Amino acid sequence: MACAGVGASMSTVFLPLQAIKGRGAASRIAHRFETEARQAFDDGWSSSAWGPAGPPGADPPLPQTEVRFEDAGSALTSNDSPDIHFEHGLNPYRGCEHGCVYCYARPTHSYLGLSPGLDFETRIIAKRNIAAVLARELARAAYRPSPIVIGTVTDAYQPVERELRITRGVLELLARCRHPFSIITKSAGVERDLDLLAPMAAAGLVSVHVTVTTLDPELARKLEPRAAAPWRRLRTIETLAAHGIPVGVSVAPQIPFVNQDMEQVLQAAANAGACSAFYTVLRLPWELSPLFRQWLQLHYPLRAQRIMARVQDLHAIPEAQRAGARCAGGAEQPVAGSTGRDYNSNFASRMKGSGVWAELTRQRFEGSCRRLGLNHQRHALDSTQFRPGLLHGQDSLF
Repeated sequence: MACAGVGASMSTVFLPLQAIKGRGAASRIAHRFETEARQAFDDGWSSSAWGPAGPPGADPPLPQTEVRFEDAGSALTSNDSPDIHFEHGLNPYRGCEHGCVYCYARPTHSYLGLSPGLDFETRIIAKRNIAAVLARELARAAYRPSPIVIGTVTDAYQPVERELRITRGVLELLARCRHPFSIITKSAGVERDLDLLAPMAAAGLVSVHVTVTTLDPELARKLEPRAAAPWRRLRTIETLAAHGIPVGVSVAPQIPFVNQDMEQVLQAAANAGACSAFYTVLRLPWELSPLFRQWLQLHYPLRAQRIMARVQDLHAIPEAQRAGARCAGGAEQPVAGSTGRDYNSNFASRMKGSGVWAELTRQRFEGSCRRLGLNHQRHALDSTQFRPGLLHGQDSLF
Protein backbone atom coordinates (compact mmCIF):
# COMPACT_ATOMS: atom_id res chain seq x y z
CA MET A 1 0.00 0.00 0.00
CA ALA A 2 1.10 3.59 -0.57
CA CYS A 3 -0.39 6.89 0.52
CA ALA A 4 -2.31 8.80 -2.14
CA GLY A 5 -0.23 11.01 -4.36
CA VAL A 6 2.89 8.85 -4.14
CA GLY A 7 3.51 7.40 -7.59
CA ALA A 8 -0.07 8.17 -8.67
CA SER A 9 -1.77 11.05 -10.46
CA MET A 10 -4.13 13.36 -8.60
CA SER A 11 -7.02 11.87 -10.65
CA THR A 12 -6.35 8.31 -9.46
CA VAL A 13 -9.36 6.88 -7.62
CA PHE A 14 -8.33 4.41 -4.91
CA LEU A 15 -10.77 1.65 -4.10
CA PRO A 16 -12.10 1.77 -0.54
CA LEU A 17 -11.68 -1.30 1.61
CA GLN A 18 -14.76 -3.34 2.38
CA ALA A 19 -15.36 -6.09 4.91
CA ILE A 20 -15.35 -9.53 3.26
CA LYS A 21 -18.08 -11.95 4.25
CA GLY A 22 -16.67 -14.87 6.23
CA ARG A 23 -13.21 -13.32 6.59
CA GLY A 24 -11.60 -11.42 9.43
CA ALA A 25 -9.12 -9.45 7.32
CA ALA A 26 -10.22 -7.17 4.49
CA SER A 27 -6.96 -7.06 2.55
CA ARG A 28 -3.69 -8.76 1.83
CA ILE A 29 -1.80 -6.27 3.92
CA ALA A 30 1.91 -6.11 3.08
CA HIS A 31 4.17 -8.22 5.26
CA ARG A 32 7.22 -6.70 6.89
CA PHE A 33 9.76 -8.27 4.50
CA GLU A 34 8.22 -6.81 1.35
CA THR A 35 10.19 -4.12 -0.46
CA GLU A 36 7.23 -2.73 -2.39
CA ALA A 37 3.84 -1.55 -1.18
CA ARG A 38 0.65 -1.67 -3.22
CA GLN A 39 -2.78 -0.04 -3.13
CA ALA A 40 -5.77 -1.09 -5.24
CA PHE A 41 -7.22 1.58 -7.53
CA ASP A 42 -9.95 1.81 -10.15
CA ASP A 43 -8.50 1.58 -13.65
CA GLY A 44 -11.90 2.02 -15.28
CA TRP A 45 -12.57 -1.62 -16.11
CA SER A 46 -14.70 -2.25 -13.03
CA SER A 47 -17.32 0.24 -14.24
CA SER A 48 -17.50 -1.01 -17.85
CA ALA A 49 -20.38 -3.19 -18.96
CA TRP A 50 -18.45 -6.47 -18.80
CA GLY A 51 -15.00 -5.72 -17.46
CA PRO A 52 -12.85 -8.15 -15.47
CA ALA A 53 -14.84 -7.35 -12.35
CA GLY A 54 -18.13 -8.38 -13.98
CA PRO A 55 -21.28 -6.30 -14.47
CA PRO A 56 -21.63 -2.96 -12.66
CA GLY A 57 -22.51 -3.37 -9.01
CA ALA A 58 -21.48 -7.04 -8.87
CA ASP A 59 -19.79 -8.21 -5.70
CA PRO A 60 -16.11 -9.16 -6.14
CA PRO A 61 -15.40 -12.90 -5.96
CA LEU A 62 -14.87 -14.14 -2.40
CA PRO A 63 -11.35 -15.37 -1.61
CA GLN A 64 -11.21 -19.16 -1.50
CA THR A 65 -9.26 -21.25 0.98
CA GLU A 66 -6.22 -23.05 -0.40
CA VAL A 67 -4.51 -25.87 1.51
CA ARG A 68 -0.83 -26.51 0.89
CA PHE A 69 1.05 -29.49 2.28
CA GLU A 70 4.37 -29.33 4.08
CA ASP A 71 6.72 -32.00 5.39
CA ALA A 72 7.60 -30.73 8.84
CA GLY A 73 11.19 -30.95 10.03
CA SER A 74 10.11 -30.89 13.68
CA ALA A 75 6.89 -31.35 15.59
CA LEU A 76 7.45 -29.90 19.05
CA THR A 77 8.19 -26.27 19.83
CA SER A 78 9.96 -25.43 23.07
CA ASN A 79 9.13 -22.43 25.25
CA ASP A 80 11.51 -20.64 27.57
CA SER A 81 9.45 -17.46 27.93
CA PRO A 82 8.78 -16.77 31.63
CA ASP A 83 5.15 -15.80 30.92
CA ILE A 84 4.26 -19.06 29.13
CA HIS A 85 3.56 -21.86 31.57
CA PHE A 86 4.23 -24.92 29.45
CA GLU A 87 7.36 -26.37 27.90
CA HIS A 88 6.19 -28.00 24.68
CA GLY A 89 3.69 -26.89 22.04
CA LEU A 90 2.48 -28.54 18.84
CA ASN A 91 0.61 -27.09 15.86
CA PRO A 92 -0.50 -29.32 12.96
CA TYR A 93 -1.28 -26.30 10.76
CA ARG A 94 0.18 -22.93 9.82
CA GLY A 95 -2.41 -20.27 9.18
CA CYS A 96 -6.00 -20.60 10.40
CA GLU A 97 -9.27 -20.43 8.51
CA HIS A 98 -11.13 -19.24 11.59
CA GLY A 99 -9.89 -15.79 10.58
CA CYS A 100 -9.76 -14.26 14.07
CA VAL A 101 -8.75 -10.68 13.36
CA TYR A 102 -6.87 -10.32 16.67
CA CYS A 103 -4.74 -13.48 16.27
CA TYR A 104 -1.18 -12.82 17.44
CA ALA A 105 0.03 -15.63 15.12
CA ARG A 106 -0.85 -13.73 11.93
CA PRO A 107 2.64 -12.19 11.56
CA THR A 108 4.17 -15.70 11.32
CA HIS A 109 2.86 -15.94 7.75
CA SER A 110 5.39 -13.25 6.83
CA TYR A 111 8.14 -15.86 7.15
CA LEU A 112 6.45 -17.75 4.30
CA GLY A 113 6.35 -14.64 2.10
CA LEU A 114 2.58 -14.44 2.62
CA SER A 115 0.34 -11.71 3.95
CA PRO A 116 -0.67 -11.79 7.64
CA GLY A 117 -4.01 -10.50 6.39
CA LEU A 118 -6.13 -12.55 3.99
CA ASP A 119 -3.35 -15.04 3.23
CA PHE A 120 -3.18 -16.13 6.87
CA GLU A 121 -6.79 -17.32 6.73
CA THR A 122 -6.91 -18.49 3.09
CA ARG A 123 -3.46 -20.08 2.60
CA ILE A 124 -3.37 -22.93 5.11
CA ILE A 125 -0.22 -25.04 5.48
CA ALA A 126 -0.90 -28.63 6.61
CA LYS A 127 1.97 -30.54 8.21
CA ARG A 128 1.03 -33.92 6.78
CA ASN A 129 3.88 -35.88 8.42
CA ILE A 130 3.72 -34.33 11.87
CA ALA A 131 2.60 -37.52 13.67
CA ALA A 132 5.57 -39.47 12.30
CA VAL A 133 7.97 -36.66 13.20
CA LEU A 134 6.48 -36.46 16.70
CA ALA A 135 6.98 -40.21 17.17
CA ARG A 136 10.69 -39.82 16.39
CA GLU A 137 11.07 -36.90 18.78
CA LEU A 138 9.30 -38.67 21.65
CA ALA A 139 11.42 -41.80 21.12
CA ARG A 140 14.73 -39.97 21.58
CA ALA A 141 16.70 -41.10 24.61
CA ALA A 142 17.20 -37.49 25.71
CA TYR A 143 13.49 -36.67 25.66
CA ARG A 144 11.92 -35.93 29.05
CA PRO A 145 8.11 -35.92 29.06
CA SER A 146 6.03 -32.90 30.04
CA PRO A 147 2.49 -32.02 28.90
CA ILE A 148 2.25 -30.94 25.26
CA VAL A 149 -0.16 -28.10 24.48
CA ILE A 150 -1.83 -28.56 21.09
CA GLY A 151 -3.07 -25.46 19.27
CA THR A 152 -0.79 -22.86 20.84
CA VAL A 153 -0.48 -20.85 17.61
CA THR A 154 -3.27 -21.94 15.25
CA ASP A 155 -6.38 -24.01 15.91
CA ALA A 156 -5.80 -27.74 15.52
CA TYR A 157 -9.53 -28.21 14.81
CA GLN A 158 -9.99 -25.58 12.12
CA PRO A 159 -12.33 -26.61 9.25
CA VAL A 160 -9.72 -28.44 7.14
CA GLU A 161 -9.15 -30.92 9.98
CA ARG A 162 -12.51 -32.55 9.23
CA GLU A 163 -11.06 -33.94 6.03
CA LEU A 164 -7.32 -34.21 6.73
CA ARG A 165 -7.52 -35.63 10.29
CA ILE A 166 -3.91 -34.67 11.01
CA THR A 167 -4.74 -33.67 14.59
CA ARG A 168 -6.53 -36.98 15.02
CA GLY A 169 -3.33 -38.80 14.03
CA VAL A 170 -1.34 -36.87 16.64
CA LEU A 171 -3.87 -37.69 19.38
CA GLU A 172 -3.85 -41.39 18.45
CA LEU A 173 -0.07 -41.42 18.83
CA LEU A 174 -0.15 -39.65 22.21
CA ALA A 175 -2.87 -41.98 23.44
CA ARG A 176 -0.86 -45.02 22.39
CA CYS A 177 2.21 -43.99 24.37
CA ARG A 178 0.23 -42.45 27.27
CA HIS A 179 1.72 -38.99 26.86
CA PRO A 180 -0.14 -36.11 28.59
CA PHE A 181 -1.44 -33.20 26.55
CA SER A 182 -3.79 -30.22 26.59
CA ILE A 183 -5.80 -28.71 23.77
CA ILE A 184 -6.81 -25.09 23.16
CA THR A 185 -9.55 -24.61 20.57
CA LYS A 186 -12.53 -22.54 19.40
CA SER A 187 -14.00 -25.46 17.48
CA ALA A 188 -16.74 -27.96 18.25
CA GLY A 189 -14.68 -30.39 16.17
CA VAL A 190 -12.86 -31.52 19.32
CA GLU A 191 -16.00 -33.53 20.16
CA ARG A 192 -15.13 -35.91 17.30
CA ASP A 193 -12.23 -37.24 19.35
CA LEU A 194 -14.11 -37.99 22.56
CA ASP A 195 -13.30 -41.68 22.11
CA LEU A 196 -9.62 -40.81 22.66
CA LEU A 197 -10.00 -37.94 25.09
CA ALA A 198 -12.36 -39.48 27.63
CA PRO A 199 -10.23 -42.56 28.51
CA MET A 200 -7.08 -40.43 28.72
CA ALA A 201 -8.84 -37.91 30.93
CA ALA A 202 -9.83 -40.73 33.28
CA ALA A 203 -6.12 -41.54 33.56
CA GLY A 204 -5.18 -37.89 34.26
CA LEU A 205 -3.58 -37.36 30.86
CA VAL A 206 -5.79 -34.74 29.15
CA SER A 207 -7.35 -31.31 29.65
CA VAL A 208 -9.10 -29.02 27.17
CA HIS A 209 -9.58 -25.25 27.08
CA VAL A 210 -12.29 -23.76 24.88
CA THR A 211 -11.94 -20.09 23.95
CA VAL A 212 -15.14 -18.05 24.26
CA THR A 213 -14.28 -14.44 23.45
CA THR A 214 -17.83 -13.10 23.71
CA LEU A 215 -21.44 -14.30 23.94
CA ASP A 216 -22.55 -11.74 21.34
CA PRO A 217 -23.03 -13.70 18.07
CA GLU A 218 -22.89 -10.58 15.88
CA LEU A 219 -19.59 -9.49 17.38
CA ALA A 220 -18.22 -13.04 17.20
CA ARG A 221 -18.97 -13.17 13.46
CA LYS A 222 -16.90 -10.03 12.98
CA LEU A 223 -14.03 -11.04 15.29
CA GLU A 224 -13.87 -14.77 14.52
CA PRO A 225 -15.87 -15.29 11.32
CA ARG A 226 -15.29 -19.03 10.77
CA ALA A 227 -15.00 -20.25 14.35
CA ALA A 228 -17.91 -21.99 16.07
CA ALA A 229 -20.69 -19.73 17.34
CA PRO A 230 -20.48 -18.82 21.05
CA TRP A 231 -23.48 -20.99 21.99
CA ARG A 232 -21.90 -23.95 20.17
CA ARG A 233 -18.64 -23.57 22.12
CA LEU A 234 -20.59 -23.56 25.37
CA ARG A 235 -22.26 -26.80 24.30
CA THR A 236 -18.80 -28.23 23.60
CA ILE A 237 -17.74 -27.33 27.16
CA GLU A 238 -20.85 -29.08 28.44
CA THR A 239 -20.17 -32.18 26.32
CA LEU A 240 -16.53 -32.43 27.39
CA ALA A 241 -17.41 -32.01 31.06
CA ALA A 242 -20.13 -34.65 30.77
CA HIS A 243 -17.49 -37.11 29.54
CA GLY A 244 -15.27 -36.44 32.55
CA ILE A 245 -12.73 -34.31 30.71
CA PRO A 246 -11.31 -31.39 32.73
CA VAL A 247 -12.36 -28.39 30.68
CA GLY A 248 -11.55 -24.72 31.10
CA VAL A 249 -12.55 -21.55 29.33
CA SER A 250 -10.26 -18.96 27.79
CA VAL A 251 -11.76 -15.46 27.70
CA ALA A 252 -8.98 -14.14 25.52
CA PRO A 253 -8.21 -11.65 24.29
CA GLN A 254 -9.81 -8.87 26.29
CA ILE A 255 -10.27 -5.86 23.99
CA PRO A 256 -11.36 -2.60 25.66
CA PHE A 257 -14.80 -1.37 24.55
CA VAL A 258 -15.20 -4.34 22.15
CA ASN A 259 -15.89 -7.58 24.05
CA GLN A 260 -17.17 -6.23 27.34
CA ASP A 261 -19.01 -9.30 28.65
CA MET A 262 -16.22 -11.16 30.47
CA GLU A 263 -18.35 -11.80 33.56
CA GLN A 264 -21.23 -13.19 31.50
CA VAL A 265 -18.90 -15.48 29.54
CA LEU A 266 -17.36 -16.86 32.73
CA GLN A 267 -20.82 -17.41 34.23
CA ALA A 268 -22.05 -19.26 31.13
CA ALA A 269 -18.90 -21.39 30.95
CA ALA A 270 -19.12 -22.31 34.64
CA ASN A 271 -22.78 -23.25 34.17
CA ALA A 272 -21.74 -25.49 31.28
CA GLY A 273 -19.17 -27.32 33.41
CA ALA A 274 -15.90 -25.41 33.07
CA CYS A 275 -13.69 -25.77 36.12
CA SER A 276 -10.92 -23.32 35.21
CA ALA A 277 -10.37 -20.10 33.27
CA PHE A 278 -7.67 -17.77 32.00
CA TYR A 279 -7.43 -14.57 29.98
CA THR A 280 -4.96 -12.38 28.13
CA VAL A 281 -5.30 -8.86 26.80
CA LEU A 282 -5.11 -7.91 23.13
CA ARG A 283 -1.58 -8.13 21.74
CA LEU A 284 -0.65 -6.36 18.51
CA PRO A 285 2.81 -7.48 17.33
CA TRP A 286 4.21 -6.49 13.93
CA GLU A 287 1.63 -6.37 11.11
CA LEU A 288 -1.24 -7.18 13.44
CA SER A 289 -1.33 -3.57 14.64
CA PRO A 290 -2.24 -1.96 11.27
CA LEU A 291 -4.48 -4.92 10.44
CA PHE A 292 -6.51 -4.50 13.62
CA ARG A 293 -6.73 -0.74 13.06
CA GLN A 294 -8.04 -1.49 9.59
CA TRP A 295 -10.70 -3.79 11.07
CA LEU A 296 -11.77 -1.09 13.54
CA GLN A 297 -12.20 1.47 10.75
CA LEU A 298 -14.44 -0.98 8.87
CA HIS A 299 -16.59 -2.15 11.78
CA TYR A 300 -16.37 0.46 14.55
CA PRO A 301 -15.08 3.71 13.00
CA LEU A 302 -16.65 5.95 15.65
CA ARG A 303 -15.03 3.96 18.45
CA ALA A 304 -11.71 3.20 16.77
CA GLN A 305 -9.63 6.00 18.28
CA ARG A 306 -11.02 5.40 21.76
CA ILE A 307 -10.38 1.65 21.56
CA MET A 308 -6.81 2.07 20.40
CA ALA A 309 -6.09 4.63 23.14
CA ARG A 310 -7.19 2.09 25.76
CA VAL A 311 -5.14 -0.69 24.12
CA GLN A 312 -2.10 1.58 24.29
CA ASP A 313 -2.93 2.29 27.95
CA LEU A 314 -3.06 -1.46 28.61
CA HIS A 315 0.47 -1.81 27.29
CA ALA A 316 1.77 1.34 29.01
CA ILE A 317 2.91 2.99 25.77
CA PRO A 318 4.28 6.47 26.52
CA GLU A 319 2.32 9.27 24.86
CA ALA A 320 5.26 10.34 22.70
CA GLN A 321 5.72 6.79 21.34
CA ARG A 322 2.10 6.00 20.49
CA ALA A 323 0.97 5.16 16.98
CA GLY A 324 -1.77 7.35 15.56
CA ALA A 325 -4.13 7.07 12.62
CA ARG A 326 -2.23 6.20 9.48
CA CYS A 327 -3.20 6.59 5.85
CA ALA A 328 -3.07 4.42 2.76
CA GLY A 329 -4.40 5.47 -0.60
CA GLY A 330 -5.58 8.79 0.77
CA ALA A 331 -8.07 7.15 3.14
CA GLU A 332 -7.90 6.46 6.85
CA GLN A 333 -6.38 3.03 6.38
CA PRO A 334 -3.25 1.81 8.21
CA VAL A 335 -0.09 0.60 6.56
CA ALA A 336 2.49 -1.83 7.87
CA GLY A 337 5.83 -0.35 8.82
CA SER A 338 4.47 2.95 10.14
CA THR A 339 6.10 4.61 13.11
CA GLY A 340 4.65 4.56 16.58
CA ARG A 341 3.69 1.75 18.91
CA ASP A 342 0.49 0.02 19.96
CA TYR A 343 2.04 -2.89 21.86
CA ASN A 344 4.67 -3.63 24.49
CA SER A 345 6.28 -7.07 24.10
CA ASN A 346 7.87 -7.06 27.56
CA PHE A 347 7.59 -10.55 29.08
CA ALA A 348 6.44 -9.10 32.40
CA SER A 349 3.36 -7.40 30.98
CA ARG A 350 2.53 -8.47 27.42
CA MET A 351 -0.07 -11.09 28.41
CA LYS A 352 -1.99 -9.18 31.10
CA GLY A 353 -0.91 -5.59 30.47
CA SER A 354 0.00 -3.04 33.13
CA GLY A 355 -1.47 0.10 34.63
CA VAL A 356 -4.98 1.09 35.68
CA TRP A 357 -6.90 -0.62 32.85
CA ALA A 358 -4.94 -3.85 33.25
CA GLU A 359 -5.58 -3.84 37.00
CA LEU A 360 -9.30 -3.28 36.44
CA THR A 361 -9.41 -6.24 34.05
CA ARG A 362 -7.55 -8.42 36.53
CA GLN A 363 -9.95 -7.54 39.35
CA ARG A 364 -12.98 -8.28 37.18
CA PHE A 365 -11.57 -11.65 36.16
CA GLU A 366 -10.41 -12.77 39.59
CA GLY A 367 -13.59 -11.57 41.28
CA SER A 368 -15.74 -13.55 38.85
CA CYS A 369 -13.61 -16.67 39.22
CA ARG A 370 -13.89 -16.54 43.01
CA ARG A 371 -17.64 -16.11 42.85
CA LEU A 372 -18.06 -18.95 40.37
CA GLY A 373 -15.59 -21.38 41.94
CA LEU A 374 -13.27 -21.38 38.92
CA ASN A 375 -9.55 -22.18 39.33
CA HIS A 376 -10.07 -23.51 42.87
CA GLN A 377 -8.65 -26.90 41.94
CA ARG A 378 -5.65 -27.52 39.72
CA HIS A 379 -5.84 -30.49 37.38
CA ALA A 380 -2.19 -31.48 36.99
CA LEU A 381 -1.46 -33.91 34.15
CA ASP A 382 0.57 -37.04 34.88
CA SER A 383 3.80 -37.40 32.91
CA THR A 384 4.92 -40.56 34.73
CA GLN A 385 2.71 -42.82 32.59
CA PHE A 386 4.61 -42.06 29.36
CA ARG A 387 5.89 -45.26 27.73
CA PRO A 388 8.08 -44.55 24.67
CA GLY A 389 8.28 -48.25 23.87
CA LEU A 390 4.57 -48.19 23.00
CA LEU A 391 5.34 -45.88 20.10
CA HIS A 392 6.61 -48.93 18.22
CA GLY A 393 4.15 -51.48 19.53
CA GLN A 394 6.21 -52.70 22.47
CA ASP A 395 6.36 -51.68 26.12
CA SER A 396 9.45 -50.26 27.78
CA LEU A 397 11.65 -52.38 30.03
CA PHE A 398 12.05 -49.44 32.40
